[in-house]
Amino acid sequence: MKFKVPFCFSLLIVIKHVSPIEIWTKPYFSTLLPCSLSEEEINSSFLEVNWFHKGLGIAVIAGTNVIHIKEGFSVDQSAFSNGTFSLTVHNTTLSQQGEYTCSIAYNNSELYSSNITVIILAPPSLTSLSTMVVLHRENEIKCLAQGFTPPLIYFSWMKGGEEVRPPRPFTAVNHTSDGYFWAVSSLALTPTAEDKYINFSCVVNHAALQKPLAIELPLNFTQLPTVTLSTIPADSPSSPLTLSCDIEEFYPKEITVQWVQNGSILPDPPLVLPSPGGTFRTRHFRTLNKEERERSGEVQCVVWQPSVPEPISATVDLFITDTNEEGIVLTKSAKASVALMIISLVLVLLLCFGFSWRKRDEKQKSLSVSGIILPPRVIVGQKGRVTVSVEGRRVDRVQTTWFLNDKLISDTSQTVTEKGPLLPPGGEVGYYKLHTQRPLLSGNGSTQQLLSSLSFIPHLSIHKGAVFKCQVSYMGKDKVVVERVSDKFTLLAAPKVSDIQLTDPADSSGIVTLTAQASGFHPDIITFRWFCQGGELSPVAPPAPLSAPRPDAQGFFSAISQCKLPRTELERGETKVWVTVHHMALKQPITRETRGFIKRPHVSDIISYPAASSHSPKDPLIFGCEVTGFYPPDISVSWWRIIEEQDEEEIEECGDIWGPLLTHPSTYRATATLRVESSEKREREKTRIACRVMHCSLQEPIERQWQNSHSDAPSIPSSLSVQWKKWGIGVFSLTLLGGHPKAKLLWAAGGATLSPLVSTESQVEGEDGTRELKSVCTIQRSSGRGGQTDRYINSQRNRHTHLTEEAVTNCGIDGIEIVDEKDDGEIKMEQKRPGTPAVKRRREGEDEESEDEKKRGKESDIPMTNTVNVRREDKGGSESLRVSVEITHPALALPIYRTWTEPQEES
Repeated sequence: MKFKVPFCFSLLIVIKHVSPIEIWTKPYFSTLLPCSLSEEEINSSFLEVNWFHKGLGIAVIAGTNVIHIKEGFSVDQSAFSNGTFSLTVHNTTLSQQGEYTCSIAYNNSELYSSNITVIILAPPSLTSLSTMVVLHRENEIKCLAQGFTPPLIYFSWMKGGEEVRPPRPFTAVNHTSDGYFWAVSSLALTPTAEDKYINFSCVVNHAALQKPLAIELPLNFTQLPTVTLSTIPADSPSSPLTLSCDIEEFYPKEITVQWVQNGSILPDPPLVLPSPGGTFRTRHFRTLNKEERERSGEVQCVVWQPSVPEPISATVDLFITDTNEEGIVLTKSAKASVALMIISLVLVLLLCFGFSWRKRDEKQKSLSVSGIILPPRVIVGQKGRVTVSVEGRRVDRVQTTWFLNDKLISDTSQTVTEKGPLLPPGGEVGYYKLHTQRPLLSGNGSTQQLLSSLSFIPHLSIHKGAVFKCQVSYMGKDKVVVERVSDKFTLLAAPKVSDIQLTDPADSSGIVTLTAQASGFHPDIITFRWFCQGGELSPVAPPAPLSAPRPDAQGFFSAISQCKLPRTELERGETKVWVTVHHMALKQPITRETRGFIKRPHVSDIISYPAASSHSPKDPLIFGCEVTGFYPPDISVSWWRIIEEQDEEEIEECGDIWGPLLTHPSTYRATATLRVESSEKREREKTRIACRVMHCSLQEPIERQWQNSHSDAPSIPSSLSVQWKKWGIGVFSLTLLGGHPKAKLLWAAGGATLSPLVSTESQVEGEDGTRELKSVCTIQRSSGRGGQTDRYINSQRNRHTHLTEEAVTNCGIDGIEIVDEKDDGEIKMEQKRPGTPAVKRRREGEDEESEDEKKRGKESDIPMTNTVNVRREDKGGSESLRVSVEITHPALALPIYRTWTEPQEES
């Protein structure tokens, strides 16, 4: 056994090193490691091949014999004769990844060496670890990625669809028991009340993932309480002492309260009540008996909350409390002085009471007004709401007025609907609806709370860069008590993303441009990321006018992104390409994908019509359906007969397929027809016909079943008329009888696929008054390696004349017969119809043509000649020429086709 290696023995001592190769695979998949040698011929019995994994031998091959190979590996001995010694790793595990070496020696001299690194790809899974946070304190939320390899992974964090931390590379060093990696990523944040309505997401990117993996982390909020500890004065230091512990503004409701004296816990049942702002409050009392008061020291009120490691506490020193109580014991003279002072104060208050009476209402009118609360996300076209909270004693007499910038806002909800136009011609400024909630008692019961809200639908031209103002005043008063102005808000509009468009290469490079377009978004910051099976693609810069987002007349932006790939990758239909579009208006990125130029066919319903224009019950039926919009052009059609919904059988006559015809760049269409004889037609009420179309883009065939229909059609000849002139020019014609309005004809020619041709039509009135539509198409086969038609005509010029009886391939149509041959080499052909007498030939002695011959010659002089090339370079030859015409008419349910096929050369 021999194969090719360098012939000169002096060159055999030179080792051929191959660049290291990386092979990526999945766990428990079989992996092929290539190793081949292609040089001059030598004797294979002097060859020795060794495979190593991390320096340890796993396979030894001597000549054509496998001397040793470890379990879990195999080689293909049938490929040794071609110099191929590839190694297959079965059920690849983590222990089998790493560097492999293939070494080939000839006559004990190393001839070839290659290093291959096997890397296993396992995608991660995500789990949330910590989502409990405390308001207004720094917290950490964590997510866990586990079960992945290799260890390099990228973590990023999203807040409300916006990226708050970009992807960062992280190399995991933690292993699980099975050898896979895990890693934890955390995000530090100080949450506010607005974060209660915003979603946080942890996103990871890994080499084993086709697209980023994300998990949402809904936050569980905790609000720390305010703890106040006070004492209720006792009659004497020896009497029991009551302590009051006030715990306010905490969330959630569940808390644990402990009384601690000198480190010892004193039990006490809790009492929890609601508090303003959605929080809770409670008050705990503790009465110390005489013995407990004598212990003295510090008394603490300690509050524990779930998931909060440190408690909140308040402390009172009993020693200081007792001292203060002793210090306030008054003598009789001191008590008299105090009483006199109190009487004086009462008199002063009575004198001032009359002056303060008028201002009493004003004191009750003191208000506490919050800032304007904006929605967390303002989406164009989606209803939003802004709110102001007003607290005070007399909020029932308060009124609020809203402004957009400095323009007064009125309630337009009765004249402008949510789904209607936001800018009617009446001068309104859009959709607004005012809401005022009736006053509610606040937490302490002495004040009331009023909520004033404004619902609106954001519009870019109205609200871009605008602010809301709310003025608070009393009813019947012009004076504005308080004015609040909102922050500027960012209007968000999600992009509309088109499908990926593929553009044919403009030169011979074979590089295809893939384009994705996003439109109708705001603001103008947008990101496109392209991916292909195997990794992320680098986008290319689009043309200068399209390189940056462009605003339209309404202020919305549009942008495009492009990348390039070889056409050969996309034509196979196996390479998946997708693009993700990221924008702050999106909670999740939008994805569009394509598998290249491969396009799925669309199949019309089956329509039947009589095969002849006589409409006799004995006439056969023609069934047909159109297949459009597919690529590549290879397509198959089968016809089936279904009987009473139970049995089905494939019809042996598979019918005909007209086409495929190139209609658009990389798009074809075809028509499938089936001829059914009258005997089958009589049974059609209990028999149904099905057409099944199969294409490489389909996992299962597309099926259409026949629906009974009937329509009239013009009289159409059963075949084409053909005339051949000098230099291989063919004049094809077809004459239609009757029919109104005028029929449409489309000529096409080619080999395996067809291309449209240019033709001319003329309409005349026949001898019997019937209108005749004559269509003529002239073609010339392009120069080069002559086809069968060229050789056929050359044989006529060399006086080797012979007849062709079956030149047309359609079933049941007679062929073309040579009826005239001129001295100058011109050959004339005419369609021979069944039942017509043979056309008279002009003998060699006749010099003048008849009037009919002159007329036919004049009609065949067509000014436009179509050049057709059916040569196929990949096969080194040429195909048979096909010329076909498609006839469409309003009276026809489906187009009718007449086809002429180039006769095969006789040996």
